Amino acid sequence: MPPRSPATAAPATVPAAPATSSAAPAAADLVRCRWCTDDPLYVRYHDGEWGVPSRDPRHLFEMLILEGFQAGLSWITILRRREALRAALLDFDPEALARTDEAWVQDRMQDATLIRNRLKLRAAGANARAWLALPDPVGLVWSVVGGRPVIHHYAAPEDAPVAGPEAEALSRLLKRHGFTFVGPTICQSYLQAIGCLMDHTTDCHRHRALAG
Repeated sequence: MPPRSPATAAPATVPAAPATSSAAPAAADLVRCRWCTDDPLYVRYHDGEWGVPSRDPRHLFEMLILEGFQAGLSWITILRRREALRAALLDFDPEALARTDEAWVQDRMQDATLIRNRLKLRAAGANARAWLALPDPVGLVWSVVGGRPVIHHYAAPEDAPVAGPEAEALSRLLKRHGFTFVGPTICQSYLQAIGCLMDHTTDCHRHRALAG
């Protein structure tokens, strides 16, 4: 999940709107997972993307690349640089990224708007090539949960494992196929982000919407 780094720890959850109110609660009044801060970028990501089951290959590839870039950083850092990364990483197009070389990496290392990490930039190209070599990358990712989201009922974010059995399995699969920056902890966050693991906490307003 996003709070792999202490930098993403969030304050207490915003209180819910009074139960007696007949009007729909405003976005600011909704209870969210405790890792979600009140940063509008974070709120939009939490409410509209995190934990929503995705089988779009471009989105799944993008999230895998972004999770790799998060290693050692907070997720809000990734969100704030997501569009810069999208532009620099060729719109997360695996076919385009697969053609990149060391000169391309060196060029990106000069861009101060990016996360300038040579190993992560190289991994983007290597992982694109590995992704394209898979006959069914979407099927492989979803295979670790049997093709259906695993719905959890955690009361607090810390109840979720840092790397559960599904993440361990995906990490092994991806490494076997030549991927890098796909350790179990990264894979746990990835599976949560793309909705293979539905880990919104039970007090979060998104839990009911995604658990049904």
